Order: sequence, then C-alpha cells, then structure tokens
Amino acid sequence: MSQTPREDFRAAAHTAADLVADYLGAVASRPVWQPTDDAAREHLLTAPLPAAGRPLEELLSAIGSEVMPYPMGNGHPRFFGWVNSAPAPAGVLATLAASAMNPSSAGGDHADVHLERTVVRWIAELVGFPHEPGAGILTSGTSMATVLCLAAARNRAAQRAGWDVREDGLAGMPPLVAYVTGETHSCVRKAAELLGLGSRRLRTVPTDADGHLDVAELRKAVAADRAEGLLPFLVAASAGTVNTGAVDPLDAVADLCGEEGLWLHVDGAYGAFGVLDPAIAHRYSGMERADSLALDPHKWLGVPVDCGCALVRDAAGLRATFSLVPPYLRDEEAGGLGWFSEYGMEQTRPFRSLKVWATIAHRGRDGVAADIARCTALARHLGQLVEDDPELELVAPVETSIVAFRHRAPGLPDAEADAVNRDLPLAVQRRGRAFVTGTVLGGREALRACLLNAATTEEDLAVLLDEVRAAAAGLVTQRHG
Repeated sequence: MSQTPREDFRAAAHTAADLVADYLGAVASRPVWQPTDDAAREHLLTAPLPAAGRPLEELLSAIGSEVMPYPMGNGHPRFFGWVNSAPAPAGVLATLAASAMNPSSAGGDHADVHLERTVVRWIAELVGFPHEPGAGILTSGTSMATVLCLAAARNRAAQRAGWDVREDGLAGMPPLVAYVTGETHSCVRKAAELLGLGSRRLRTVPTDADGHLDVAELRKAVAADRAEGLLPFLVAASAGTVNTGAVDPLDAVADLCGEEGLWLHVDGAYGAFGVLDPAIAHRYSGMERADSLALDPHKWLGVPVDCGCALVRDAAGLRATFSLVPPYLRDEEAGGLGWFSEYGMEQTRPFRSLKVWATIAHRGRDGVAADIARCTALARHLGQLVEDDPELELVAPVETSIVAFRHRAPGLPDAEADAVNRDLPLAVQRRGRAFVTGTVLGGREALRACLLNAATTEEDLAVLLDEVRAAAAGLVTQRHG
C-alpha cells in the first residue's frame, strides 16, 4: 500500500536527518576543498527543467550524491578563508523548523516576530551596545544592515539641514560627505552609491602603519570639507577589518563625532563579537557609543547563512527612515513598535530569528564567549608560529582572529617573491588539506588566515603552515626552473 504524503514526508525527513548528520560527522576527515569534477559541474550547470516530479527520497539521494560532495569547505576545522564560519548544529536544526513554519516576519502577532525582538536584544547585550525596543532588526547580512544604518544617518543629516530627503530626494541638498579608510569594507561604498551619496563623497582617511583610522587626519578632512561648504555627516569605523582584523580607535573617533555632530557607524560584521574575549575587549572601547552598529551572527557566532543585524541608538529615527504607515496607526501593533517592515527594505521577511535563538541558547553567553576566546588565542598562537618560522613573516599585528603573513620565497627577487605569494593561496587550496586566502597589504601580496571555528586545534595550525611551506616550495621550484 502506498504511503500518504504525510508518511512520505516523515520517512524522507528521517533520511534527511541521517544525511545531514553523516555529512557533518565526516567533514573533518574529508579534503577541505577540491575543485568540482568537470562532469559534476556540467551536470549541475545544464540540468534541464524536469517535466515530471521526483519522489522525496529520490531527491535526497540526488542531493547526497550530486551536491554535498562539493562543499565550499567552510565547515572544516582547517578552513581559514575569507570570513565564513562552520554552521552551528543548533542553527542547522532550527533552520528546518523555521522552514516548516514558513511565516513572513514582516510583523504581526506570531512567534517569529516576538523571537526576533528577543534575539536582537541578545545580540546587543553580547556586544555591549545600548538597546531600546525596536532599535534593531535582522537582515540578510551586514551589507544590507549597512544600507539601513546609512539610510538612517542620511535621513538625520537631511533633517538637520532642513531637508526632507524622503519627499524631495537629494537634488538641491548640500552635498553630504562620509569618511572611511582604505580598509573599510566595500559594503559601505555600495551603500553610499545605492543611497545616492556617490562614491566621490566618501573621503578616504589615512591609517597608521597597522591599518587603524588616523583620527588627526580625520579631523583635518572634516575641517577641509566644511570650509568647502560641504556637509560632513558620517564616519564609518571598523571593529575588525576584513584584511587583518584591526579595530579602529573607537573612543577617539566617537569623541570627534560628538564634537562635530557626525553619525558614527561601526562595521562589526566579523569582529564585533571579539569584545566577548577579556584578552582583547579593551580594543573595543567606544563601540557602545556608536549611532549604529552592523554585524553578522552568521560569521563568528556560526548562525547558518543568511543572518546579519543592524543595531541603532535611535529606534524612532530608523523607523522614520523607512515607515510608510501613517502615524495614527503606528501604536496598534506589537506594543507600539510597529512591524519590522517599517524599519527596513524587506516586506516579506524570512524567519531568521529561530536559528539565532537556537545557536545562542545552545551555547549560552559563557559558551559563546569561550568559543570566541579560543579563536583569538589560536590566532595569537598562529602568529607566534609564523614569527618563529624562518620561511614566513608576519605582516600585521594579530588583534582579533585574523593572521596576515607571507612566505619569504628565498632566492627570488622581490617581484617574483610577490608572485609566489599571490599564487600561494590557490596552490594550498588545491592540495586539499587546508584552505587559506590572499590579500594585498602595503602593496605586497600576503596570505590571510581567519580563525572562526572553535573546533580548530593547534595541530590544524601546524598542518596549515606545513601546506603553505610545501606549496611555496613547488612554486619557487617552478620559478627557478
């Protein structure tokens, strides 16, 4: 007798659970990453639109054989690339439940809406950011969170200039100017362009030798722009740059912003949660003084993608930037806070909060803090291993959990040594035992290892450096011919 649709789903769900559990259990024993097989890539790229449907069990078999053997690699403890974390098991499980409920978290009186209020508050508490109800929202990631924060900053600046940017746009308004550094993430420029500010109105302020915003130079830039009749309105500082994990002098930047009436936005996408490690918490002094903070639970917390968060000091200001609900209706929903769709761009919104709630609740504050402290300790250990190795050199101080370093490529002139370091990340990746990415610092090619996985061991770090040395030896031999 054939199964009912409910019975069919139950059987397939058990199969899916085993498939995912087997996959996660075997991640560490597999290559970190390997190029997708040519035939498999072609199959994935050219799959025809099916005319007839397939049973759930058959679909799961296809997922297991055609998709899961070709991961990005970020679940592996020796994945050190970019800023991509391993998924937290609690978040993986919660994602299934959230998909089964499948609400729109735009607003209303259902569990996901109330849970999002709570997890936004939890995130603010974890990083020590002042929080009033409504002063935060989950997003797809920090890129979207940055758009929301800069839009609120633009709205405030326009109001102070006697301008209604929502009604009249930017044409005719005094030109707004924002301040960044060469280390500022590209999402800030994208946000400025999307919001009509223009990348030419992003002033790039010099940094010190280690990549921190130079506050004295910032002060000079603001004064020069005011003298030109421009309207400085925002400084974007970093709580952990993507290249080296450097944290800007946030207290000093906050002082200047207070004096000049500027909006302080902090990009904490990757690094803001580092404040939970007592060993480096002092670096974050002043982050709590920002007007807005953008960060990614789907990075250091391990919440499955996608999940960013925008936190603001002024809930009413964020709402005024996006709400299209008449003021006389605003107090009728959610205790007067209104719908989440009044605080951002999305109307239909996914149930992101459950995986955040599960991830944080599973570990607790103490567990989350311990995981982060372990990552930063491993990074400092890796930095020391690099400094002790005659073949390698550290190219930036280790401030959070990113280690930037180079291979010395002995016997090669500088230009060729730079080429070796440029080719080295892919050479390491292809070997399959570790994954590291590259960057350019001070005009020189470098490797960049980001540690986000608390399951990583000191032995994994040793493997990484073994692989770097072995891959470099092959590249140097090719150069010597």
